[in-house]
Amino acid sequence: MFSIIQAAGWPIWPLIACSILALALVIERFINLSARRIVPPRLLDEAITVSQKAVPEPGIVTQLAQDSALGEVLASGLRALGANPRCSEDDLRASIESTGRAVAHRLEKYLTALATIASAAPLLGLLGTVIGMIEIFGSQPGAASGAAGNPAQLAHGISIALYNTAFGLIVAIPSLIFWRYFRARVDGYLLTLELSGERFARHLNGLRKSA
Repeated sequence: MFSIIQAAGWPIWPLIACSILALALVIERFINLSARRIVPPRLLDEAITVSQKAVPEPGIVTQLAQDSALGEVLASGLRALGANPRCSEDDLRASIESTGRAVAHRLEKYLTALATIASAAPLLGLLGTVIGMIEIFGSQPGAASGAAGNPAQLAHGISIALYNTAFGLIVAIPSLIFWRYFRARVDGYLLTLELSGERFARHLNGLRKSA
C-alpha cells in the first residue's frame, strides 16, 4: 500500500484524507441513526398510555425527552400542555412541529459532508490524473533535441494518473452509496416522526378538551 501511495505522488494525500473522513462519518451515522435512538418501537403507545388522563409529572416528561428523538418530539407537546392547559390546538401542533424541525436538522447532520466527499473525490482523482499527464509531457524532450524520452519519468507520470483516478473512484463510490442509504433512512425516520407527532397531537387535543 505504501508503495502505491509513493507511486501515486502527492495528489493522493487529499484523497486519503477524504477516505478517512468519509469512514468516520459513516461510522458516526451508523451509530446515531439506529432505530433505538430515533424511533423506538411502542414508544408512542406508551406515551399515550401514561398521558391517558392527565399530563405526567415533569420527571417522566424529562425522561421521555431524553429517551430518543421521537421521545423529544412527544415531550414537547406534553410540556406545552402542562405549561398552559388552556392552550389551543394550533399551539400544541406548533410546539411539536418546531421540535420536529430541530430533530430533523440533527438527523441530517454530516450527510452534506458525506455527499460533498462523494462529489469531490472523483474531481481530486481527475486532478491527480492531470498532474500525472503534465509530468508525462514534461518528461519528454522536444522533438528538435533528438534525445529519447526518459522511461522512468514516463512510467512515473502514468502511475500518478492511473492511481489517482482509481483511488478517487474507490473513495467516491462507497461514499455515494452510504449517502444515499443514510438519506433514505433519514427520510423514513422523518415520515415516522411526522405521523407519530400528528397522532400524538390529536391525543393531546382530546386530553385538553377533557380537562
